[in-house]
Amino acid sequence: MGQERRSASYHVDRDILDEQSLEDLAQRLDSGRKPHLTERLKHSLRCSVPWLKRSLVRCLPVLYWMPRYSIWDYGMGDLIAGITMGIVQMPQSMAYALLASLPPVFGLYTSLYPVLVYFFFGTSRHISVGTSAVLSIMVGSVTERLAPDHHFLMRNGTNVTLVVDEAARDSYRVTVAVATTVLGGIIQVVLGLVRFGFVATYLSEPLVRGYTSAAACHAAVAQLRYLVGLSSTRFVGPLSLVYTLGDVCSRLHQAHVPTLVVGLLSFLVIFSAKELNASLSKKLPVPIPVELLSIVVATLLSHYIHLGSSYAVGVVGEIPSGLLPPRVPQTSLFREVIGDAFAMAVVGYALAISLGKTFALKHGYKVDSNQELVALGISNTVGGFFHCYSISSSMSRSLVQVTAGGKTQIAGVISAFIVLIAILKLGPLFQELPKAVLSAIVLVNLKGMFKQYYDIVALWRSSRIDLVVWLATWLFTLLFQLDMGLAASIAFALLTVVFRTQHPQYSVLGQVPGTEIYMDMEKYKEVHGVPGVTIFRSSATVYFANADLYLEALMEKSGINISKMIAYKKRQEAKQRRREKRAKRRAKRDIKRQKDAMRAAQSSDVVFSVEEETGKRKETDRQEDISGEEWDWAMRENGTVFVIPEVQNGHSSWEYLKGGDPDMGTLGSASELDGDTTTLTSSCDDTLSRDQERLSLGSLGKWTWDIHSIILDLSPANFIDTVAIKTMKTIIQDFGEIDVDVYMAGCQASVVEQLEQGDFFSDCISKGCLFATVHDAVLYCTGKHEALTMPPYDCVLDMDYSTKM
Repeated sequence: MGQERRSASYHVDRDILDEQSLEDLAQRLDSGRKPHLTERLKHSLRCSVPWLKRSLVRCLPVLYWMPRYSIWDYGMGDLIAGITMGIVQMPQSMAYALLASLPPVFGLYTSLYPVLVYFFFGTSRHISVGTSAVLSIMVGSVTERLAPDHHFLMRNGTNVTLVVDEAARDSYRVTVAVATTVLGGIIQVVLGLVRFGFVATYLSEPLVRGYTSAAACHAAVAQLRYLVGLSSTRFVGPLSLVYTLGDVCSRLHQAHVPTLVVGLLSFLVIFSAKELNASLSKKLPVPIPVELLSIVVATLLSHYIHLGSSYAVGVVGEIPSGLLPPRVPQTSLFREVIGDAFAMAVVGYALAISLGKTFALKHGYKVDSNQELVALGISNTVGGFFHCYSISSSMSRSLVQVTAGGKTQIAGVISAFIVLIAILKLGPLFQELPKAVLSAIVLVNLKGMFKQYYDIVALWRSSRIDLVVWLATWLFTLLFQLDMGLAASIAFALLTVVFRTQHPQYSVLGQVPGTEIYMDMEKYKEVHGVPGVTIFRSSATVYFANADLYLEALMEKSGINISKMIAYKKRQEAKQRRREKRAKRRAKRDIKRQKDAMRAAQSSDVVFSVEEETGKRKETDRQEDISGEEWDWAMRENGTVFVIPEVQNGHSSWEYLKGGDPDMGTLGSASELDGDTTTLTSSCDDTLSRDQERLSLGSLGKWTWDIHSIILDLSPANFIDTVAIKTMKTIIQDFGEIDVDVYMAGCQASVVEQLEQGDFFSDCISKGCLFATVHDAVLYCTGKHEALTMPPYDCVLDMDYSTKM
C-alpha cells in the first residue's frame, strides 16, 4: 500500500512539459513580431535628446549628483573630511613616494591631479584616490629595475671613488614611472570602453587580501634601508625580497645609529599615537593628524639639531616649490614596461572597485564597474602628463574620509587643495625632514595589511580551498615579485576553479513525498526513490574536463557497469548468431533425414533402427559444427533412437522417441537449442524468437528489471561543449543497448541551443527526451513503463482461452 501511495504522488493535474511543448508554448506567448536586423540597427543608431543626456551623464557622473548636491546636508561634513584627509594625505603621499623610489614631491603631485580628474569621472562617493602602498611598491620595482644605482655612478671630484648621481637617477626614474602610468591608464580606458570591468571578478577576495599582505612585506623590507640608514640597493626579479632581506640582515652591524634612533623613536611615537587615536575615535569629532604632527616636530628638531649636517642622517632634501609644466611621456619605454603597466592597471582597479562597492553597499548607491575603470584610466593618463605615478584607492584615507563625515567627492577636491597649498608654499619647509620618519609612517600604515594574516584562521574554519588560494598568492607574490606573482596567483585561482568543477558532487535524487521537489537521497532520509527510475545530478557543469568522470559516476551511482554489460551482450549476440547458423544447418539435415525416412517407409512399413545411420553422420556433424557443440546422437540418454511412421489424413509425420521401448518413450527433438525440446513439426523461427527474447532481458542480469529509465538533471549546467555533447550521445546510445531509456531535464535555453548547434538531435535522439523539470520526466517515465508492462487486450484473451483449453 505504501508503494501505491508513493506512485500515486507522481501524478499532478497538468500536462507533461517536454522541450517541444515548451517551444510551442513560447511561440504562443510571443505574439509580437520580432524586429528585423535593420530595424534594430536603426534603433541603436537613433539619436535623441534623452539618449544624448543619458550618455553624457554616464560619461560624466558628476552631472548626475552635482545638481542634487545639498550644501546644508553635505557641505559641512565634506569640508571637515576634506581638510582632515588633506592633512593625512600630505605626509602619506611623501612617504609612499619613497616606496616608488621617487623624490617625495612627486607623491604630492600624485595626490593632486588624479584626484581632480576622478571628481568628474568617478562613480564612488566615498573612496579616496591617490597614492597607494601597493601601487607605490609596484612602481618602485619598475623604476629600480630600469634605473638601478649602478647605472648612474660618477667619480667624486678628484677622488677615485664612485658615487651615485642622484639627480640623474631620480630624473630617469620619474621618466620610467610616468611612462608606466600613462600606458597603464590607456589600458584601463580601453578595457573600460569595451566593457571589460568584469576582469575584477577573477580577483577574488582571498586572492586580493593575500596579495596585499605579501605586498606589505615588500613595503616593509623596502623601508628597512631608510630606517637603519643603509645605502644598499633593492634587488629586482624573482626572490628579490629574499635577497634584499638577507643583504640588510647581513649588514646590520653597519647600521647608522643616529638614523636608527630617529626611525625607532618615530615609529614608537606614531604607532602609540595612532592606537590612542583609534581608542578615542568615538569621543573625538575628527581624528588627530598624527602623521602631520610627526613630520612637523621631526622637521623642527632636525633643523635645530642639524641632524643632516652634524649626524649624517638622511633627509628629504630640496623640494621645489610650484608646479612643473606638463611633459609628454617617453613612448620608447612602453615596450619595456607593458607587462608592469597591465599588472598595475588590473591591481589598481581591483583595489578601487572592491573598496568602492563596499562603501556603495553600505550607503545605498551603485558603483558602475566599467565607468570606474574608465575614471581610473583617465586619472592615470592625465596625471602621467603632470609627473604623477599610478594611483588607486587607499583604505586608510577612505576610512578617515567616511569617519570625518565625508559624503561626496567634494571632500577629495578639498583635500587636493590642501596638497596644492603644500606644494606651492610649504614644500621648502620640509627639506630637513628625516627620511627615517617617512619610513616609520609607511610601516605604521601597513598595520592594516599585516592584520590580514588573521584571515588564515578564519579561512581554515570556513573554506580550505580559499585558504590555499590565499597562501599560494602570498607565496607567489613574495617569491616572484608583484607583477609575476599576480599572474601566477590568478592562474592558480583559476586552476582551483577547474579542479572544483572537475571533481563535483554527484548524487542520486529522490522525491520529497507529496511535492515536485527532488533532493539527494544520501543526505535526506525522508525522500523516496522512484521505482525503476534513477535521477542523476552533478553539482557542476558538464564539459571537457569532467565529461569522462561524469559517465563513470553515473555508472557507479546507478549500479550499472554499462561497458561490461554491453560487452556481455555482444558476446551473447555472437553466440546467438552461431546458434542460428547451427539451427539452419540442423534443420536442413532434419529435412533430408525426413525425406530419406519417407522414401524408406514407402518401400517397407516395418520399424527399423537408425543407429547405423546415426553413426555414419556423426563425423559429418562434428566437422560442420564450428563451436564444438555438435549434436551427438550416440550420447543421448538410453542409447537407441527409433522412428515410427504415422499416417494421418493422408499425410505422414515422424516422431523421434528416446528409450528402448517405443510405447513408453518421451517426445524428443531432432534439433537441440540449449536443452529445449521440440518436434520436427515445430517452427524453428518460434524457437529463435523465444531465445532472442531471453537474450534481451534475462541474460543481462537483474538490472534490466530494476531500472528502466535514467533522468539526467542538467539544471546546474550553464553551458555544454562538444565533448559533453558526445558524452551525452554515448550515454543515451549505450544505455539504449540494454533497454534503459535516458532523458534530460532542466536544460536552460542556452544549453538547448548549444545542443542543436552541436548536432545532438537526430532520428534516434529527439527533443522528446528533454523535459522542463525532473518531475515532468518522472511522470513521463512512469507512465510509459506502466503502458509497456500492461499486456495488450488480445493477448489477455489468448491467455484465457489457452487456459480453458
